[in-house]
Amino acid sequence: MQSINSRIERIPDNGYNKKLLGQTGIGYLFDALDGTMLSFTLPVITALWALTSHQTGILASSLFVGYLFGTAFSGYLGDRFGRKNVIMWTLVIYCVATMASALATNWEFFFWARVVAGFGTGGEAAIMAPYLAELISSKYRGRYTSLLTGFFSLGHISAAALSYFIIPVSDNGWRIALFVTALPIFMFIIWRRTLPESPLWLESKGRYKEADEAMTRIEIAAENSLKYKLPKPEKNTSVPSIIEEKKFKKDSFLTLFSKKYIKRTIMLWVVWFSLVYTNFGFLTWLPSLLVNQGYEIASSFIFSLLIYASQIPGYITGAILNDKLGRKPVLLIGMAGATIAALGMANFANSAATIITFGGLMSMFMSIGYSVLYTYTPEQFPTNIRATGMGATSAFSRVGGILAPIVIGYIYPLYGFSGVFIMITAILVIGTLTVMILGKETKAKSLEEVEVVYKEGMVSNSQEKDHEKTIGK
Repeated sequence: MQSINSRIERIPDNGYNKKLLGQTGIGYLFDALDGTMLSFTLPVITALWALTSHQTGILASSLFVGYLFGTAFSGYLGDRFGRKNVIMWTLVIYCVATMASALATNWEFFFWARVVAGFGTGGEAAIMAPYLAELISSKYRGRYTSLLTGFFSLGHISAAALSYFIIPVSDNGWRIALFVTALPIFMFIIWRRTLPESPLWLESKGRYKEADEAMTRIEIAAENSLKYKLPKPEKNTSVPSIIEEKKFKKDSFLTLFSKKYIKRTIMLWVVWFSLVYTNFGFLTWLPSLLVNQGYEIASSFIFSLLIYASQIPGYITGAILNDKLGRKPVLLIGMAGATIAALGMANFANSAATIITFGGLMSMFMSIGYSVLYTYTPEQFPTNIRATGMGATSAFSRVGGILAPIVIGYIYPLYGFSGVFIMITAILVIGTLTVMILGKETKAKSLEEVEVVYKEGMVSNSQEKDHEKTIGK
């Protein structure tokens, strides 16, 4: 039997791929909508419950506390029980918890409701990118995963627009806005019926009949879209001969720190941490910082909307360049550009025009970085630990999401607007240097080429070294 990977690799771009992108992208849109809505409710809640700057910072971190555990557990659960099951149930968790947060009567209850909601959104976000990556040929994977992350920008913009039109209308406007973000609960019914389980994951578990059936359904859908029969898969040239043995070495979280993966793990953890720390610290606090700078709350929402809108050209740029220039150079462009823009925010953002300009540039370049990371990270790990690797990396990055709002809450009263962005600049510099030193290119490689699934005793040392050279290029 031909391997699943060889069957996926010969499928050209088609309408079914776009349908998968749309379905998974809606999940990211609502994830971003839910998370960003928190930043717009903070100024209102801070006044409502008379919170201190430190309490506001802690509340802003609530979502990322949930992200931390959601991303960590979803990776493990996704590798053990399947991608589709985790996607669906994390959706339910975040929708129910978001509804509960809209009913909060004090900031402590609101905090814990947002933690649970973050568990759901974090879990879904961590599993969605590797899931889509496993369904798309390597020729188009960079473009599709970049476009997938582009749905985040639509969520951010939607949050800003909803906040502008709903929150100021009444004292309970923030509650209504949160209820709106819980509407995707109805997507559960659609996803359960239409999303396929990852055939690569089924194959990695030795469930060959189910993998063949799932892959056949995908091939039929692709042929219906293309209006012609797919060519026969090419003969396998890499790991499939080993996969055919149907015996697999069991891997775990600790595999990420083995000699084979330690450099990749360190590189990804540092880069993700720096980008999440700066991105969520910047975006979560932005409306509050603008209000503290003397702008009215409605004006701060408009500024935020314009800055969020700049993410769209960022994600589009990342999608275009990802498969053309390669993952590493585009990631460096995003990180370096965000660093320069953050430095501009620290030194020159003293008017509405300069705040929108440098804030927009910072948001755009960080979006370029994100668009690459959601492609780059799943490519670093084999199928049997891909979701674990993505989940663990995303979980560690959420430590940055937790720390950033709290740290900013302490720094702003002491060092002001400029001090916040000098700190953000320093974090981005660390991330940029890490990519330069440790990053490896993975452009146009099939997922099989970065897989290491050895049956014990089957592969000689020379074969293992040759394969490591292949995946390490």
